[in-house]
Amino acid sequence: MTPAFAQDNFVPGTRTMVDAHNCYPYNGQWADRIERALATGTPIGIEQDLAWVLDPKTGKGHSVLSHDPHPTGGEPTLESYFFTKVKPIIEAEVKHPHPENWPIVTLNLDFKTTEVEHLRAIRALLQQHQAWLTTAVRTSDTAAMQPLHKAPILVFVGSTANEEQVFYDEIKTGAPLLAFGAVKVLASDSITAPEAVETMPADNFHRWWNNGWTVVEKGGAAKAGPWGSQAEERLRRLIEHAHQQHLWIRFYTLDGESTEEAKTNGWFLTYNFRSAEEATKRIGALARYHADWIATDQYETAKATVRSAFAEK
Repeated sequence: MTPAFAQDNFVPGTRTMVDAHNCYPYNGQWADRIERALATGTPIGIEQDLAWVLDPKTGKGHSVLSHDPHPTGGEPTLESYFFTKVKPIIEAEVKHPHPENWPIVTLNLDFKTTEVEHLRAIRALLQQHQAWLTTAVRTSDTAAMQPLHKAPILVFVGSTANEEQVFYDEIKTGAPLLAFGAVKVLASDSITAPEAVETMPADNFHRWWNNGWTVVEKGGAAKAGPWGSQAEERLRRLIEHAHQQHLWIRFYTLDGESTEEAKTNGWFLTYNFRSAEEATKRIGALARYHADWIATDQYETAKATVRSAFAEK
């Protein structure tokens, strides 16, 4: 059965987007990451990692942008860093709408800590920006998929039980869903058949599949050899399976730089293919097979590679 959202023109496999990985400052450094991402143009994915921190004096908690699950509390917030920065773009889009291009920003919320109070605080923040968000009507049965009501921003959350509780179970039937969860991944190796790695078709809440590169090549980026036909076929089958399941699919994280460049820019060597050429080969393959999101720290070069891949068709 074709799900209801397939009536929409934004369905799995129709757009390939760069996802700006870890798109927030670390320890006050690299604060321009979101400006860099937005400067590449839309559509664009923007990943924001979130952690909950308690004030030792009051015992009250608040959410901050942090890769570390134990933040200091002085980090920027999702409101101050993301929503404030995208506001001019979103307001311009709302004033002169191009709904055929919506959503133009995918906000990928990677919760480093998933306390229920943390998730509820973020849900409350999303409610403040609801007019900007792509939604679907909450159903009593998650299998009863509903069409997406498109808006400029689409919000993704992860696959934990707490995230499903807060962003789906606690929403009243008939009310709008403001964020959509990931399906569970049952294996992260490069041998298990795609249909065994991920067994769950999309439903009203679970609409995307998130993969580290180890599911494509053994050992991931840091241990990958030259890009070859066997790995490319593996990639094609993973993407094909996702789209047969009516799921969007994201792969992370594809970088190619020297050790010095990684250090200067605050990038992780575990995601490094060690050369721009090797990263570009893989990003080009992802675009050719219509992966939906390609996560990278090298926003500008990846965007150029994706554009080039589609220009050649």
